[in-house]
Amino acid sequence: MRAAVQSAFEAVPRTAFLPASMRPHAHSDRPLPLIHGQTNSQPSTVAAMLELLDVQPGHKVLDLGSGSGWTTGLLAHLVGADGSVLGIERIADLALGARAALDATGPWPQATVRVSTPGVLGAPMDAPFDRILVSAEATHLPRGLVRQLRPDGVMVIPIAGVMTRVERRDGATHVTQHGLYVFVPLIEQ
Repeated sequence: MRAAVQSAFEAVPRTAFLPASMRPHAHSDRPLPLIHGQTNSQPSTVAAMLELLDVQPGHKVLDLGSGSGWTTGLLAHLVGADGSVLGIERIADLALGARAALDATGPWPQATVRVSTPGVLGAPMDAPFDRILVSAEATHLPRGLVRQLRPDGVMVIPIAGVMTRVERRDGATHVTQHGLYVFVPLIEQ
């Protein structure tokens, strides 16, 4: 694991982002249930996604499907004080819990979590982003999210069971695949 990602895992404990009943299992490398059928992704999957995303200090990052807020916190650590992270979650109860967990583990003034706008995928009004992390499985590459990337921006998203890295470079979209994973479905409202 890259040193920056390891440092983020140490600075942002998964335990704080789990329901009390799941906290004893925080160190298990498996997804853990949240509310409304959602999950907190297993640490090895999150680490792989963060490695592919290659977040740097000062980046502006969209965390789509922020769930419990754990990835938002990890990303906040990676971007540092000069960066920003916007977590978008469609389930209001999860967004509320994510904000509380971030407050409890922070301060993370560079991190915000809000409920998604019905009918809008991502945060086009806040774009462009240097990096986009999607923690829900799409059936196809959402072009609307690609348009929310800056030139030279990177998105990591599971598509049809395959972890996919999307990079906007030289006026084109470059896509690479990085193994099989299982996620909750991305709801393209």
